Amino acid sequence: MSMSVQDMVGWSATAVFVASYFFSRPAMLRTLQMFGAVLWMVFGVLIASKPVIASNVLVFSAAAWTLVRKRGTDRAAPSAL
Repeated sequence: MSMSVQDMVGWSATAVFVASYFFSRPAMLRTLQMFGAVLWMVFGVLIASKPVIASNVLVFSAAAWTLVRKRGTDRAAPSAL
């Protein structure tokens, strides 16, 4: 039994999505969310599904925005003495 390219991408996206729940570090979590969203976008292109593509563009954007925002607040925070 051979899997189609669409199935391989879809299952890979599912694995990344599930794996993201096992990371507590926000940067790693957001990175995995972004990677998973990219895989889901590719899947959406392969199956020609605009809702899958659009929803994952939003997920990727939200994860990227929160990752950048968090890094910005980390740099702006004064160091403890």
